[in-house]
Amino acid sequence: MYSKYLIVASKKDKAGINITTQLSQFRENPLLSSMKDKPNFDFYLVEDEIIYTKNLDLEKINKYDFIIFASKHKSEKNEKTLSVHAPGNWRSAELGGESRKVSRTSALFQKYIFEILNKNTKSSGLAEKYKVTLECTHHGPLIDKPCLFIEIGSTETEWQDRRAGFILAKTILEAIQEFKPNPYNEVAIGIGGPHYCPNFNKIQLSSNVAISHVIPNYVFPLTEEMVKEAIDKTDEEVDFAVLDWKGMGKAEQRKQALKILDRLYINYKRTSEINK
Repeated sequence: MYSKYLIVASKKDKAGINITTQLSQFRENPLLSSMKDKPNFDFYLVEDEIIYTKNLDLEKINKYDFIIFASKHKSEKNEKTLSVHAPGNWRSAELGGESRKVSRTSALFQKYIFEILNKNTKSSGLAEKYKVTLECTHHGPLIDKPCLFIEIGSTETEWQDRRAGFILAKTILEAIQEFKPNPYNEVAIGIGGPHYCPNFNKIQLSSNVAISHVIPNYVFPLTEEMVKEAIDKTDEEVDFAVLDWKGMGKAEQRKQALKILDRLYINYKRTSEINK
């Protein structure tokens, strides 16, 4: 499905440099790997922040099949996290990209890399220190190639943690080398819940469902445009929407969301209805 990957990081980002430095030791000669018909990857180190599309060379990016942004993550609570998410903005665009536009992503690749990240974090013993989590779709950049962010959070101590950088590098490498689309996965978009996605985390790790974009409750009320954007910017055909029912706010907001999905002829299931 994808054979040429680009790993993008900012030279100003200590976590991004940590991850790419660790990953560089694993890199094969791209000429040899292409001759063996193996997936390969290149690095693209950007002078400024990678969440702003204007800082990226889109001509360079467009030569690749899939883009992985290696980055730091900041949070108000300074939680120690290793996280994965797709970029995009459901409403305003203070942190790069464009308002009401999201980048393309792959539900199947996002599920796969998240599973590997969870496995590697546990086997390394880092699960005692870091929480592995999906995040909802947020911030820039806006690009037309399928992509995702993989991040270390949330303070300078964690960004420079060489063990965390190694685990993310190992995860990226294994995902690139081993990813094959699973035809038995069902593909979904996620609607509702908080910024970190506890219910969608469980689905991504313990079910047959692969989730691409997540629309959190803090950008509600839900609109038709949000749902269409999430579906249109998923590389695979979307089978249904997964609803974090308790995380969708008041009864009126839930009713409005169901009306929108019915109007768009989109099937939906609550998180509690997914076999895990």
